Amino acid sequence: MGTVFPELKGIMGFGTLRLPLIEEGVVDIEETKRMVDHFLKNGFNYFDTSHNYIGGASERAVKECLTDRYPRDQYVLGNKLSRAYFNCKEDIRPLFESQLEICGVDYFDFYLMHSQNLQRYQKFKSQGAYDTAIELKKEGKIRHFGISFHDKADVLELILNDYPEIEVVQIQFNYVDYDSASVESRKVYDVCRKHNKAVFIMEPLRGGCLVNHLPEAAAEEFKKLGDQSPASYALRFPGNFEGVEMILSGSSTYEQIAENVATMKEYQPLSEKEMETVFKVKELFKAQDMIACTACRYCVEGCPKNILIPDIFACLNAETSFTSWKWSTEIYYHESLTINGNKASDCIGCGQCEANCPQGLPIRELLKVAVAEFEEKERAVVK
Repeated sequence: MGTVFPELKGIMGFGTLRLPLIEEGVVDIEETKRMVDHFLKNGFNYFDTSHNYIGGASERAVKECLTDRYPRDQYVLGNKLSRAYFNCKEDIRPLFESQLEICGVDYFDFYLMHSQNLQRYQKFKSQGAYDTAIELKKEGKIRHFGISFHDKADVLELILNDYPEIEVVQIQFNYVDYDSASVESRKVYDVCRKHNKAVFIMEPLRGGCLVNHLPEAAAEEFKKLGDQSPASYALRFPGNFEGVEMILSGSSTYEQIAENVATMKEYQPLSEKEMETVFKVKELFKAQDMIACTACRYCVEGCPKNILIPDIFACLNAETSFTSWKWSTEIYYHESLTINGNKASDCIGCGQCEANCPQGLPIRELLKVAVAEFEEKERAVVK
């Protein structure tokens, strides 16, 4: 680990998709500064952002909290090209230059074609995105060129055959998705290794689900191993696989980043016994039949009704995991989450959310489930 890109320090990266917020779309800058400082102080240096994270607030926070405050040689910065911001090859360079300016840097250490699946790849390829990125690398404005990927293994095979210049593939990889028929984490990983590509890991905690929705029986399994947290086992899991150079952690609080730093600072792969337990827990998760939402919030961006889809799915998952708290979930849905409208029943079925979902979820059908669960049933009464 850490041998392909010597500029990387440590195996954990700082993901900026889920920064702490004061309110929707407004980053808590002071809290983020504390998190950045703690991360760097403990010997890590990789930061990952994107133009569409938090509606553009992520890149601005990177500048205010990181690049304005630290010399360029003290951090490694990755960014991405997202499909929503270009419609032809001529759009790409101006967009890229604006990203450099917003982030306050002269080059990106890593630049990834964002959230590639077959449909997006066809757009990126036909509109010259890959070729432009390769040109930018030759010009020194990108140090390393790669992709972040959300599709089946055969699609990744196609992309890597077309563009052997790709150096790194960022994939969703965690113990629940390891043998998933929809995510195909293991098969996708195997394609990366076949092509000898470095692997960056996203969603090791599956958007927090491997902590926040841990089945009681799973928690008991982890307790048998000792006093480490469930998050620590999930974070460490991907590092057991050859070729994994970076594991991204998308923390929302200082406490979360501090816990993750403590886990990964003196990184140790999972032992054989720990791996056995992790795979037991995987089966317990699968038995729950939960919605595989990672709360990336791509579905919310551009929703004509501004429905907070991941939050609604979190309510449905909470009902699955914590059946004794159903009344509390219903109250949260009505008196907090949708108090100003934007209910599941407001969905007009346009399908834009499904086109943006990296997990390929049938969002429109799942929103109908939410309507039946939270809007058509008689509401619980709190006395």
